[in-house]
Amino acid sequence: MPSRRSRKKHTPRVLITGIAGNLGRAVARRLHRSTELLGIDRRPVQHMPRDINIEVVDIRRRRAEDIFRREKLDAVVHLNIMHDPRSSQQHHHDFNLGGTQKISRLCAEHNIPKLIVLSSANVYGPHPDNDQFLLEDAPLMGSQNFGGIRDLVALDMFCNTFFWRYPEIETVLLRPTHIVGRVHNAPTRYLRLDKPWMILGFDPMIQLVHVEDVVTAIELALRPGIRGIYNIAGPPPTPVSHLIERMGKKPQYYPELVARKVLQAAWRMKLSDWPAPELDHIKYVCMVDDTRARKELGYTHQHELESILFELRRPPAYTRRI
Repeated sequence: MPSRRSRKKHTPRVLITGIAGNLGRAVARRLHRSTELLGIDRRPVQHMPRDINIEVVDIRRRRAEDIFRREKLDAVVHLNIMHDPRSSQQHHHDFNLGGTQKISRLCAEHNIPKLIVLSSANVYGPHPDNDQFLLEDAPLMGSQNFGGIRDLVALDMFCNTFFWRYPEIETVLLRPTHIVGRVHNAPTRYLRLDKPWMILGFDPMIQLVHVEDVVTAIELALRPGIRGIYNIAGPPPTPVSHLIERMGKKPQYYPELVARKVLQAAWRMKLSDWPAPELDHIKYVCMVDDTRARKELGYTHQHELESILFELRRPPAYTRRI
């Protein structure tokens, strides 16, 4: 009988979907030293550690199923969520909800012990009637005024159903606040504008979280015994105007009606990266309480506001637009 010293410690095998994205690459860089990583994405993957096995495949295709049949996986981290506001709602629905349903079904069929899905605190939606801090059981009202994230709300609700249908799978749903840092998304682009827009008479509190802190939450969620829904936030919230001032900039103030008309026209002419409904994020509050993640996951944010803003002050690698 082999001695305890001769027994090899099991190295978890983790599959990351959407590994070609900025967040996927950040997760891979963090986890590849402690886990055996596999990655799938329909986009080509660059600048990745050589010890990660990567396949270029759409998660909705049959080839994705072959990976589950061939590999003995301990966990799946599902990050393959589309956030392109210019794609049609039907395309979003097919890719985001259809892809998540496919990955979840494969986890159930192949007895994968752990599934982590990245959602967003935007599913709660910015509203004037919101509580100051929203808990995980708050209603998902994000698509009420912004149909562009209807698929994200549907994805989140599907995962809630999946919890009860497959209790043997440790399913974790993470809802981070506005992710900033080395990512190409609306909050990062907004704060990097030369003169960020604001709505006259409104200055809501806002929460930011650095992309590396989101990676930390994912890493903690991979531990055995963790399951459920967790809000993920970063440093204490601050008013939008304060963020802009600390970036060394002056905001442009517009009446709401004017701002919406201008954005609608700029959107139609492809001069803007934001659809008009996103103005609600600089009008109403949508803050979350992440106490549960801090208590149950042991999550703590490492990037304070000043370090986040310092990173955002660096010149972006893309053209700034409205």
